Amino acid sequence: MSLLLSSISPPSIYRQLFSHQVKQPREVVEAFRVCERFERLLGESLDFDRAYESTFTKNMARRRAIAIADGEFGNLDLTAIDDVTLINAYKSRMQILYLLLPLASPDTNEQELLFFPPDIKRIFEREPPSTTQEFRSYGAQLKRDVANLRAHLEQLATLHPEVAERISKFKAEALSVKLRPPKYSIVKPAYDSGRGEVLNKGEAYYDINGYTVIREGGQMRIVGIRFFSRLF
Repeated sequence: MSLLLSSISPPSIYRQLFSHQVKQPREVVEAFRVCERFERLLGESLDFDRAYESTFTKNMARRRAIAIADGEFGNLDLTAIDDVTLINAYKSRMQILYLLLPLASPDTNEQELLFFPPDIKRIFEREPPSTTQEFRSYGAQLKRDVANLRAHLEQLATLHPEVAERISKFKAEALSVKLRPPKYSIVKPAYDSGRGEVLNKGEAYYDINGYTVIREGGQMRIVGIRFFSRLF
């Protein structure tokens, strides 16, 4: 018995002797699944729009609120910008960030110059417009930036094996993600304090690996991603 105990850490012993595996509420299991589905869909093609449409809220007012909260559009008054233009601009900005990740942290100065030539650098240095009148053209430019960045990434992968390896590794990690609730404690929702517009005051939500998830229309839906804390 002493030999057995010496090979197991005390927390493991306590868990085995005194803990029982719990059954999570159905919505908790579904909340973890929707986050996992987002990552796996993204891993298939690095297509943020596809993953977003499958897993994010369908409520247009919430989508708009998410775009304003997380789109980093500066201090513009966005009330005059229509929903579709605003949400598409948010999607484009997020897509650009996800396409950047396989190229992050070049190994050498030469690699950095290869990964980020001047035209690609301009994409990441692009500032939001200074007036709302310019926002529609800004959104159209972001869409072109996405197309140019994806073409650049695909060309690099074709010509440089190290880039193809980076992309494959990033996709494989996303596809292999397994998000599971804890076995020995019930996951309970938090309740919004009313500080933002994405959630209603007192509304229940789950914070899972940087994702904010709610129940909406009988399904669990993502309403936010803490991007940098989730991916770096």
